[in-house]
Amino acid sequence: MCGIFAYLNYGVNRERRYILQVLFNGLRRLEYRGYDSAGICIDDSSSPSPSLLPSPSSSVNGCPPLVFRQEGNIESLVKSVYKEVAETELNLEESFSIHAGIAHTRWATHGEPAPRNSHPQTSGAGNEFLVVHNGVITNYEVLKETLIRHGFTFESETDTEVIPKLAKFVFDKANEEEGDQPVTLSQVVVEVMRHLEGAYALIFKSQHYPNELIACKRGSPLLLGVKELNEDPNNGPALHDDKFLSKNGHPKELFLSSDANAIVEHTKKVLMIEDGEVVHLKDGAVSILKFDNAKGRNGGTYARPASVQRALSILEMEVEQINKGNYEHYMQKEIHEQPESLTTTMRGRLIRGGSCKSKSVLLGGLKDHLKTIRRSRRIVFIGCGTSYNAALAARPILEELSDLPVTMEIASDLVDRQAPIYREDTAVFVSQSGETADTLQALEYASENGALCVGITNTVGSAIARKTHCGVHINAGAEIGVASTKAYTSQIVVMAMLALAIGGDTISTQARREAIIDGLCDLPNKVREVLKLDQEMKDLAKQLIAEQSLLVFGRGYNYATALEGALKVKEVALMHSEGILAGEMKHGPLALVDENLPILVIATRDACFSKQQSVIQQLHARKGRLIVMCSKGDAASIIPGGSCRVIEVPQVEDCLQPVINIVPLQLLAYHLTVLRGYNVDQPRNLAKSVTTQ
Repeated sequence: MCGIFAYLNYGVNRERRYILQVLFNGLRRLEYRGYDSAGICIDDSSSPSPSLLPSPSSSVNGCPPLVFRQEGNIESLVKSVYKEVAETELNLEESFSIHAGIAHTRWATHGEPAPRNSHPQTSGAGNEFLVVHNGVITNYEVLKETLIRHGFTFESETDTEVIPKLAKFVFDKANEEEGDQPVTLSQVVVEVMRHLEGAYALIFKSQHYPNELIACKRGSPLLLGVKELNEDPNNGPALHDDKFLSKNGHPKELFLSSDANAIVEHTKKVLMIEDGEVVHLKDGAVSILKFDNAKGRNGGTYARPASVQRALSILEMEVEQINKGNYEHYMQKEIHEQPESLTTTMRGRLIRGGSCKSKSVLLGGLKDHLKTIRRSRRIVFIGCGTSYNAALAARPILEELSDLPVTMEIASDLVDRQAPIYREDTAVFVSQSGETADTLQALEYASENGALCVGITNTVGSAIARKTHCGVHINAGAEIGVASTKAYTSQIVVMAMLALAIGGDTISTQARREAIIDGLCDLPNKVREVLKLDQEMKDLAKQLIAEQSLLVFGRGYNYATALEGALKVKEVALMHSEGILAGEMKHGPLALVDENLPILVIATRDACFSKQQSVIQQLHARKGRLIVMCSKGDAASIIPGGSCRVIEVPQVEDCLQPVINIVPLQLLAYHLTVLRGYNVDQPRNLAKSVTTQ
């Protein structure tokens, strides 16, 4: 969803031009999250030295911060900023030894895409308080009515605008009450948080507190990046007491971002900010405070929250992972990366053993909980979109090897229904980002009901990774394209390995398990083979470019392939497509069949193969416009009279076939999108990380 970014340089001279470039590049790294407008805020002129600064309670001096907001893409914002800079003759060479800038990409939830609704949102004339926000404030209407009664006027339709105006209200009221005792920015922010409901990640900047930033979060992701940190050689980087950077005059740069992609090019030392933490950047130091909603004002004064100690972590990613390389688009790159991403997913987890040792799977994040999972009443898979489809693809093999009931739940529907979750259940939460709002809410619900919660994510340190009892990282690497590709196939492989681990002590299924492990080891080579269909899929896309709809029939393991293939086509090519369980064909969908509507049938060899042959015959008898995906060598026997388009794919173990079968459909969706002239990596109205409900 929305992306927020901030850059603070301390004790190192940076020109305004450089600061702008850092902010713009930060936003470019967050583009993939989805957005429809963008904005930044920088200082107008160099701040006076600290000894000359007015007290926070005094009137505002100097020029207000400069705010630039623009509808459309980031390049539109860049052009508008430099145009305004030229018109106002703002000095881009002016140097700042300390400066705090904030930036934002907005995905509209309240109010249309327009400059007035873009962020940073302001407290009013003079830009005394500015805020960038990712999330949704659910009680903004009540707060807005209250602030209007106190004389505030609103310019936008956003839920965010109440936050800076509430900050100004708190600040003004505190200065009236506190008298000579100035209120700190952290006290203002904590009091604002006390009134907010919903999910948010926020960064505050204020003219009353020059060169300070405050970040806080509840539900939405936020990271702090630290560059040129002086480490303790014995203990490594740590946040001691309330400050982990001493005021030693050493130059340093601090970054705040919605995710690591915007930070990794600057530093790999990061802090994953936890819910309820208030991170205060001031004078080259960082204070980390813990917000406690129950701890309000004390004796008429604003209470200071308790400080906390946190350790920095090191990002295990490289800048190259978030670049396109030699590919035109991220989606194209990520489709073709799948042999490597699958190899990384399985690395160190498959044990093929020696002559006296059977083949097995080792999932370190689950080994202490396998006995509990095996004793479960049932396994419940919970996810949204592509992650749900991946779990659906893995369900049959999990049922087969675990001998447990396996149910599927769409996260939002589970929460809406308040469906029964029991203490004896194992709930598996599947999410690429690990920050999906609906899945997180379902996780909270399952935790409250006492279930064992297992996370399957692609993001180390994400909310789901932190809040589940145990889990597995899919290690697919950074996925930038909004349409998930390599994460989907890695999720299926991880869940197949989960099934192998759960059923690892059953003698009767040993031969089956070993065949699957052999299949997993050879899977990257099979994916390389199927990627050779790229040109063939491009040719098929040319035939379908003018079509309005596409039906995809699948069954058994490949019902999930039908759903996921249809989802890829609709989300990036903007063509109506529907994945249909082939067993339901005669219960309605058959009425749609004619000689014009393209229908893709997945009929690779598995237990449902003969039934899919029957489906093809029935569709052919009704003059259906067929495209058939089958195993290599089956085309002549499965296609009536060679009368339809055929996609032949390598055959693998049935439970791994969905990994192979989805690749041609990913390629088809990609080429359809390019040929139709749409944005492959940022589809209309969609966001990569869905952090609002």
